[in-house]
Amino acid sequence: MLRSLLTAILIFCATQLVADTIRVASFNTELERRGPGLLLRDIASGKDQQVAAVVKVIALGDADIIALQSIDWDLEGATLRALMAELEKAGAPYPYFYAAQPNSGRASGYDLDGNGRLGEPEDSWGFGAFTGQSGIAVLSRFPIHIEEVRDFSGSLWRDLPDALLPVNEDGTLFPSEQVYLEQPLSSTAHWAVPIELPNSETLTLLTFKATPPVFDGPEDRNGRRNHDEIVFWQAYLDGDFGPVPDSRFVIAGDSNLDPHDSEGRREAMRALLSDARIVDPAPTSNGGAAAGGQGHTGPDALDTVDWDGPGRLRVDYVLPSRDWTVMDAGVLWPGKDAPEHDAVISASRHRLVWVDLTLD
Repeated sequence: MLRSLLTAILIFCATQLVADTIRVASFNTELERRGPGLLLRDIASGKDQQVAAVVKVIALGDADIIALQSIDWDLEGATLRALMAELEKAGAPYPYFYAAQPNSGRASGYDLDGNGRLGEPEDSWGFGAFTGQSGIAVLSRFPIHIEEVRDFSGSLWRDLPDALLPVNEDGTLFPSEQVYLEQPLSSTAHWAVPIELPNSETLTLLTFKATPPVFDGPEDRNGRRNHDEIVFWQAYLDGDFGPVPDSRFVIAGDSNLDPHDSEGRREAMRALLSDARIVDPAPTSNGGAAAGGQGHTGPDALDTVDWDGPGRLRVDYVLPSRDWTVMDAGVLWPGKDAPEHDAVISASRHRLVWVDLTLD
């Protein structure tokens, strides 16, 4: 009788622990395709191996809230809904979502890279061959307050305090002064998404995907923009872009910048990670730790992407505000002998990053 009672108490306590903990994740799916409608076609076919692998990885991640990057956007939301239907089949339903048009693929009408040609992917407000290519999205098991989402994607780059706008050798703006009367800071998007938690508290998810700090010229346009897309969150928390969250928040997204080893202005990532308002859970993985040394300064176990050329780097983040209690964190990168290894590797060069937070 006593043993049964103790067992019941343990089960109750375990259930309470699960109920009082939420998991927030970020995953760059690399699901973007070369033309509009192609990703929807691939998902609907039920035969695309990468789509199947991405679905498996998201299901394995088992997050309550997940920020997704590199998924093509369409006006009706058909592509994201198709992916959500596949997730539901895989036992990972997400009844709530948010997605809006990104800057990627949105034509600017200017020669933004200064090569004398118009209408190239580089000439969109964010790199992209068509409207909505490689956007971002949020999936949630908890209600999203859609009407209260703050979309900063239209905020001008020049309006960021101390913006590092690119200049020519003579000190004039590259490619022209006129461009920066319209140039948004976000290469994809910056959103503040309020989500209602089971304890009636609101979590504000701050999500984005920054441009790679490469593929430019001596003006370092992409490097400067990447820097400023990252430091935007500190400016936002300083109140420079309107009201700051009145509840706990989590930054989740792809900064495309390693604080130690990547190209680009690494000081931006180091400044964000060391901000007193934020805690870095430093999630690790067995797969990254066992991948072998590559002469990098940063710990291999912290890596979240495996690129040809640059190698393995930490560029994907889930960073809670300091008033959360972090229970656990990790990078979904199993060792070679794990049954999930092949799906994780074939889904994306990026790895899913997750953090467990206590609702206290």
